Formats: sequence, structure tokens, C-alpha cells
Amino acid sequence: MPHHASPPAKEPPPAVTGVYRYAEIGLPAQVSEVPLAAECALAISYNGLSHAVMMVTPEGLEDFVHGFTLTAGIIDSADEIYDLRLVEGAEAWRAEVEIASRAFWQLKRQRRQLAGSSGCGVCGVEALEQALPQLPALEPVPLPPAGHLEDLRKRIAAEQRLARQSGALHAALFVDGDGEIRLCREDIGRHNALDKLIGALARERLEPGRGFAVVTSRCGVELLHKAVRAGIGTLVGLSAPTALTVDWARRHRLNLIHLPHHSAARVYSPVPRAP
Repeated sequence: MPHHASPPAKEPPPAVTGVYRYAEIGLPAQVSEVPLAAECALAISYNGLSHAVMMVTPEGLEDFVHGFTLTAGIIDSADEIYDLRLVEGAEAWRAEVEIASRAFWQLKRQRRQLAGSSGCGVCGVEALEQALPQLPALEPVPLPPAGHLEDLRKRIAAEQRLARQSGALHAALFVDGDGEIRLCREDIGRHNALDKLIGALARERLEPGRGFAVVTSRCGVELLHKAVRAGIGTLVGLSAPTALTVDWARRHRLNLIHLPHHSAARVYSPVPRAP
């Protein structure tokens, strides 16, 4: 039977640090202070095998580990995480994760294949397949009502608690079927923010197809991969998507919407029908 996640050794450091002094160029005598976003290294291991070190904002670390493990294809379901322990080190945090035997065997198999590829770190057939993976297409879901997108930028800004204090943070949010923002996760990394959101969706047993996800950053194809793996049917970006992202969204039947600053939302996927 799966175990419950172990509590962290102690609370992670604050996601926003103390204030830092700065002077404006041309006005050296005018010194001000501002809080800055915190950043820490998080080393992740699976069943004792070191796998990755990520630079993250130290908030929602359990959500991040769950989401990262899902969207990296290490597990197929959150139920395959049997235990998770966060441990503070001298200069970093460690996430010690116990996963199902099937998932661990598959992880070791992937690592053996990657070990034989070119040394640049992204070359080789297996590495390319990881960068552009073959993913099953989603079951199509309806587009969200236009009213759920109205004033969304203003509502997102109100939810970004950490960004209001320090800036320098991306956010990923989940808007439910009633148009209400249910979850907001922030991080210095746009990939990390979406992983945190996906982890929170899994841990809180929220159905990702009954609503939509929003990212405040550029919507690149790697974010699309995460959304498809998580079963998110609609992805909304505050920045324009890349051409490759649109192509992959259409191929995988993911609704892809861009929400510009001063114009109506733009649906890129599914392909709009000509009038």
C-alpha cells in the first residue's frame, strides 16, 4: 500500500528574503530597500538514486516534486509516489522520493540508454525523444466560456502573493469550471510553477479537465508537454505561444488560448473554422 508523504524536517526558508539595499543609477545618494525572491537548490532522488538538481523558489516543494515526477514521465499516476521526505542540507534541500518498483525500473532503463548517447547532454536519439516525446492525444474538452476569461489578468495579479512582494516570479493557476481561481503556484522558473500547479492538482484530487490552467509566462512547447501529460485540456498563456507550441497543441487536441493585454482572447487550438 502507498505510504503517506513524510513531513519535512522543518519549514523551507521563506519564499521572499529580507530587504536589500540599492541605489538608482545617476542618484547614488538615493538609497532604497526592496525584498527579493528567494532561490534554493533542490536535489531529487528516487529510491536512493540521485536524479536531478533544480533551482526553485522554496515554497510548495512537495507540490513541485509531485508535479515534476509526473510531467517528467517518471510515474504515470500520483499514486506511484509511496513516500516523500524533504531534508535540509548545508546549502540545499533534498527530496528523497520512494516510487513504485515499475516506475523505478523504467527510470533506470532510461538512464542507461541516455548514458550511451553523446556527451553534450541533449544529443542522441533518446535525449531527442525526451525533448519531443510521443504523447497520446487528449480527449477534446469544450473551450471555457468567454466570461471566465474576463478580467483574468487583474484576478491573477491579485492572486500572486509572492510576486507582489518581490517580483521575479512566474505563476501557474487553475481556474475551475465555475470560473473561480482555485489554485495559484509561484516560482522563479516557469516550468517549476506549472509543475507545482500540476502537483497540487494531483494531491488535492482536482480534475484538471474541469477547468483550465493559466501560465503568466511564454507558453513554449515544453509547457505543453507538461499540460498534456497532466491531462489539462485547456492551457491559457499571457504571452503569445510559439509556432511549434500551436502545432503540437493542435496535434494533441489541447485547447490553446493567448490572453493579450488589450484585446480579446485568441484561440489557436483547435483550428478556428473560417466563417
